[in-house]
Amino acid sequence: MRIFVGVLGGVLVLAMMVEVFFAFLLPRRVKRDPRFVRSVFDYTWRPWRRLARLLPAQAADTMLGLYGPFGLVLNLILWVFVMMLGFACLQWAGGSHLAGSHTVDFGNDFYFSASTMAASAPAGLAAHTSFARIVQVIDAGSGLMLIAIVIGYLPALYQAFSRREATVSQLDARAGSPPSAGRLVARTGEQGGWPALSRYLASWETWVAELMETHLAYPVLAYFRSQHVNQNWLAAMCTILDSCALTVACAPSGTVDQARFTFAIARHAVVDLSYSFRVETEESATDRLPRTALEDLLRTLHEKGIDSELDTDTVEQRLRKLRALYEPYVNALADRLELLVPQWLAPELPTDNWRTTEWH
Repeated sequence: MRIFVGVLGGVLVLAMMVEVFFAFLLPRRVKRDPRFVRSVFDYTWRPWRRLARLLPAQAADTMLGLYGPFGLVLNLILWVFVMMLGFACLQWAGGSHLAGSHTVDFGNDFYFSASTMAASAPAGLAAHTSFARIVQVIDAGSGLMLIAIVIGYLPALYQAFSRREATVSQLDARAGSPPSAGRLVARTGEQGGWPALSRYLASWETWVAELMETHLAYPVLAYFRSQHVNQNWLAAMCTILDSCALTVACAPSGTVDQARFTFAIARHAVVDLSYSFRVETEESATDRLPRTALEDLLRTLHEKGIDSELDTDTVEQRLRKLRALYEPYVNALADRLELLVPQWLAPELPTDNWRTTEWH
């Protein structure tokens, strides 16, 4: 029995060390994520999301916004608890030689393990055999390792979140809140046409690449929501993809290569994130850009002086091919993370965040 418990304790400790290594230290691969971490988020996110759907919109968004920090803390607690349990199993399997000439029960073993990992061994309990001392040293070292990793991990995580949200907020004045590709193209291209729009979209290439890297390395970031209900990182990504697709489909050939590059990296990002979250791609139940909406969009751009040399049928055909490359992945991520996918052409209403204040 003691041999079995000892083996179990060693497996628990080793498994948690491997998980911590994969979660914090190893650069994340797209199709390889820590299984324990993924299981925690999978099994806790689904009931959390179902409960949020029963609440009013504002309360639901607040509850969903709490999940990111909650999931992070929950993972840390589970890692620490399982490691403490594993070290307690090892002490018990070794005979629980923690009190001199007599043995102690498993509760004392767990108390000794937890105290050693958190601070120092408690008074009245001390390791009295070589095996017990070795386990105690490894236990204490593991606690210091976890503290050091968390101290380095949390600032990096919140810095990545801050950089992401700062750029998402910049989209408000050009694309509105919630963002819309039609408004972004109209407002940005009004002063310089398609070349000006392409140059602006090129400025998003770095943000998209950084978001892909940080959200693959720290998947919990995907659950961190924006400060405003009508903004989110996936809507910003989709708006940029829509705008790039529209630019590539409508603009004269050879004048929008920068938009093509941004489209490529943004499409790469949503595909890799979909693989990372293991979501099944899906077509939207409704067409985000039906023929009548496309005609309205092209008419709006024409009124702003942004014309296309191509007819509507050709633009629609080219757009359909480009949208098929990313929309199924965006829809799958939106469903998985309970985020809204933006419209192509939203009405011009005074609801942009910079136009409204809490004092009105």
